[in-house]
Amino acid sequence: MADLKITLIKSAAHRLPKQRAIVKSLGLNRVSSSVVKPDNAATRGAIFHIAHLVSVEEVK
Repeated sequence: MADLKITLIKSAAHRLPKQRAIVKSLGLNRVSSSVVKPDNAATRGAIFHIAHLVSVEEVK
């Protein structure tokens, strides 16, 4: 499987505590910050909860 590049496009401020915790656990700190994570079920599940805050790209 390929990796996923996750970019925070909207602020996590004033969001539900669970959503803020997911953003922090993924390693996203500021708007426009990006991380590369493996494409697995755990990562996909986290992205599902904060899909309205991030953009996701597949990288090889």
